[in-house]
Amino acid sequence: MSTRTIGIIMNGVTGRMGTNQHLIRSIVAIRKQGGLTLPNGDIIMPDPVLVGRSAARLQALAQANGVDRWSTDLDACLANPQDEIYFDAQTTTHRAGSIKKAIRAGKHIYSEKPVAADLKSSLEIANLAREAGVKNGVVQDKLFLPGLLKLKRVIDSGFFGRILSVRGEFGYWVFEGDWQPAQRPSWNYRKEEDGGIIVDMLCHWQYVLSNLFGEIKAVSCLGATHIPERVDEQGQKYAATADDAAYSTFQLEGGIIAHFNSSWCVRVYRDELLSIQVDGTHGSAVAGLRECKTQSRVNTPKAVWNPDIPNPIDFRANWEEVPDNAIFENAFKIQWEMFLKHVVLDTPFRWDLMEGVKGVQLAELGLQSWKERRWLDIPGLETR
Repeated sequence: MSTRTIGIIMNGVTGRMGTNQHLIRSIVAIRKQGGLTLPNGDIIMPDPVLVGRSAARLQALAQANGVDRWSTDLDACLANPQDEIYFDAQTTTHRAGSIKKAIRAGKHIYSEKPVAADLKSSLEIANLAREAGVKNGVVQDKLFLPGLLKLKRVIDSGFFGRILSVRGEFGYWVFEGDWQPAQRPSWNYRKEEDGGIIVDMLCHWQYVLSNLFGEIKAVSCLGATHIPERVDEQGQKYAATADDAAYSTFQLEGGIIAHFNSSWCVRVYRDELLSIQVDGTHGSAVAGLRECKTQSRVNTPKAVWNPDIPNPIDFRANWEEVPDNAIFENAFKIQWEMFLKHVVLDTPFRWDLMEGVKGVQLAELGLQSWKERRWLDIPGLETR
């Protein structure tokens, strides 16, 4: 038994998602469990170096989580041959340039999404990574949520018969920042800083739909900026120039219709912040972040429209919980472990940067659809 220490440059992990999901619940959690144990008993031990612009924040984050290394000098980190993986969780605006640097330095690349602010830039870095021969991957975290893993189990069982439609509801109320602090950073609401919910969430819906139900063939998207003015982290009012809600319809292969409402301006009246309902000829399912419920054809109540009397049916009563039947770990940690094995053992990892490009393409087409107020087909991606 031997231990393989692998250095990871973690750029931008002082942000909420980078700190909580990628650092604390993934890399630090792997270190605390004694590393990632391989089938032959060998161990992969991640050795992160935290990179960013604020020395004080980096030092505090490193000390709080038992991390020895931090730096404000990305170039110096990229020059260290012991650091084999570059991970990027920066804001979208800064991501592509840093990834290009890391590819040229020969690092394997793992990135949050969107991988770039536009399709041209995302294709460029995907092509650069392939030409350089570096391994690369993009975060597709929702595929590894317990609720969606259960939903995938239901799909694979043939429970639905022929799937007809998918309906997704995502979002919550993000406070404007005046009488309560906002839960999201102000750049999310500035178009000039690559903010907006279409850019943010259509990347997610692309991989969720294509991995679970089939390739997306066409999109129609309507965006909105429902809250035109917000208050930033310094207490200053600013104009919200990016979309804070998106209403998107997708045509999938096989005739499946999918519709997702994504909003930072909605008050939640559902079991979880994300709810996906799938309807098929033989049954239906509703999946959230952690739970999944089903209703088969034989258990479907016979509803009759009659607004003149109180509804006699408890529509929730005939749905059944899909059991866990497994221990579910953090979705980000699961994918981190898969990528580490991909780098060290060359095990398959199909969510490469080209998969991230597809998400950027869909978001870009969603913005175009909103602007032109029409359906758009999804063209094939050309790589050089």
